[in-house]
Amino acid sequence: MIIVTGGAGFIGSNLVHGLNKMGCNNILVVDDLTDGTKFKNIVDCKILDYQDKEEFLTRIKREDSFGEKIEAIFHQGACSDTTQWNGVYMMHNNYDYSKALLHYCLDKNIPFIYASSAAVYGSGKNFQERSENEQPLNVYGYTKLLFDQYVQRFLPNSKSQIVGLRYFNVYGPREQHKGKMASVIWHFNQQIIRDGKIKLFSGSDGYADGEQLRDFVFVEDIVNVNLWFWQKHGCSGIYNVGTGKAESFNAVGRQILTHHGRGNIEYIPFPEQLVGYYQSFTQADLSALRGIGCDVSFRDIKSGVKDYLRTIEGII
Repeated sequence: MIIVTGGAGFIGSNLVHGLNKMGCNNILVVDDLTDGTKFKNIVDCKILDYQDKEEFLTRIKREDSFGEKIEAIFHQGACSDTTQWNGVYMMHNNYDYSKALLHYCLDKNIPFIYASSAAVYGSGKNFQERSENEQPLNVYGYTKLLFDQYVQRFLPNSKSQIVGLRYFNVYGPREQHKGKMASVIWHFNQQIIRDGKIKLFSGSDGYADGEQLRDFVFVEDIVNVNLWFWQKHGCSGIYNVGTGKAESFNAVGRQILTHHGRGNIEYIPFPEQLVGYYQSFTQADLSALRGIGCDVSFRDIKSGVKDYLRTIEGII
């Protein structure tokens, strides 16, 4: 059996779908379906069972058996809202939950592959996985960094696999439930359909209008990295996962305009509440990932946006 936490969420449901494509259906999906619309993400997936997050966490803390051997736990469950400032909630939901799962896996010798985030780097310009480059700008990023630091205590002596994957700006199918936290590609596409124009932030942090840069990575490529590590049980560590090439918001907007064959870009004032809390530049350093032999390829923004929009056109 394989367990996927956050399995009805964006990356988690794509991971379940990816496992299905490999012929793996023996999957326990763990999530919180308070937002019941997320069921749409797994309605076309083949799974063994579903369990509510709180019930699952109770069983983990009791060190319950799940009735059969657990081959791996893919931990994708977290609150990914970078504007959430309730630190008590974020620490409980992101940090404490992750620690409980880590110790369960260590005790039972289960491979543990979890989602970290490029948010740990904050406003830094160097994205190599080193402590001096880590300076998160929000509580979300701090919870991810704190857990990475916690994991590093156990990596040298762990007898089972532990992998942390620092996702950069992920976009792709099954993210429509995320609302304001959906990718800019999702939002830009909605804007062009609704208003005939795409709204980008005006210049900030020394960047011209719409020229802020992010490393946008397609969700299927993220899934392929997770599955590569699962198949390489000897590989542990904390690694960046992105394309390694930053693209401007203007470039993303132009790809969406090209796809639709209409519309224009409008620049709006940079939000005051984001001043000092916004990553104007991200670009994954993939030297560590490539150094261990991970040869998963990443779509560039042109092919990624094209693949994504073709996929969701039947949903909108």
